[in-house]
Amino acid sequence: MDKSIETGSEDLLARVEDGVAILTLNRPEAKNAMSASMNKAMRETFAAVEFDPEVKCVVLTGAGRAFCAGGDVKGMAAASARTEQGVTPIDRRIHEQRINQRETAGRLYRMPKPTLAALPGAAAGAGLCLALACDLRVMSRNAIMTTAFARIGYSGDFGGSYFLAQLVGAAKAKELYYLSDRIGAEEAKSLGLANWVCDADELQGKTMEIARRLANGPSIAYRYMKENLNRALNEDMEACMDLEATHHRHCGQTEDHQEAIKAFVEKREPVFQGK
Repeated sequence: MDKSIETGSEDLLARVEDGVAILTLNRPEAKNAMSASMNKAMRETFAAVEFDPEVKCVVLTGAGRAFCAGGDVKGMAAASARTEQGVTPIDRRIHEQRINQRETAGRLYRMPKPTLAALPGAAAGAGLCLALACDLRVMSRNAIMTTAFARIGYSGDFGGSYFLAQLVGAAKAKELYYLSDRIGAEEAKSLGLANWVCDADELQGKTMEIARRLANGPSIAYRYMKENLNRALNEDMEACMDLEATHHRHCGQTEDHQEAIKAFVEKREPVFQGK
């Protein structure tokens, strides 16, 4: 039975079609950058679809011409311009980020249902991490991936260090993190970051073809396949994500990060000082 899902925010749209939950990041004017409202909606909606017996497969995609640009850098710039009075203590912000990561990227990774990311365009920073947290990825031929964190003086969050290192190996993951180069769809496929590449006008059809196959498959077997394969990696994903949250929040206190978000707003290259 098809139905809509109330997410509590216009920043995330959700519906169920033929056993497939289709979740759409919906800030196209901002390349679907992650707002506080979107994060809250993702936490609640990801939990809802995980426990909904009618949902057999979950698709995450973005409205418009992007998948997700990651954190809202303009919002970071506005926040950095505020006075220090009343600022949330760093330890609380670290704890809040740990919870947010676990209930978004972490939940996509561990929920006992197949998860599929459909990328109509750019997946950057935390947006890339959400895509990598999914089991499978379909990319439009004109979509790109980039870690982007180095460009704004951040070390990375939302499990990207774990997911990327597992998919491409430590050396390539370090290259992609350090240099923040853009990876096109065909290169992403050759690296194992994308499973399928198709023309933009075929993305929805290809995504639903795969999703329906998964929704009609052996859901109990899929549950245990996913757990087996995740355990086979023999690493503690959540410990990695917790460490990321600590490092990421500390990077947010640096002068380099403040310079980077100012440069982003001013449309210029940042000048890093190592401070």
